Amino acid sequence: NDTFELVGIETFESSEVFIFDRYGKLLKSGKNQPFKWDGTFNNKKLPNSDYWYLVTIEGQSFRGHFTLKR
Repeated sequence: NDTFELVGIETFESSEVFIFDRYGKLLKSGKNQPFKWDGTFNNKKLPNSDYWYLVTIEGQSFRGHFTLKR
């Protein structure tokens, strides 16, 4: 996949999504809307690395990480 996309998240009454780099820097966020991330920050492609996410849907949180490979 070329993007980190949460299909259907906008159908929930309450949702938040955050993506962070390995140092905790917030790279992308969204609230109560469709969410899609293409692996960029300030219009620059980020390097191959591990990234972390926090997704909260109607008060329930999901945390994890993934590896971006180009």
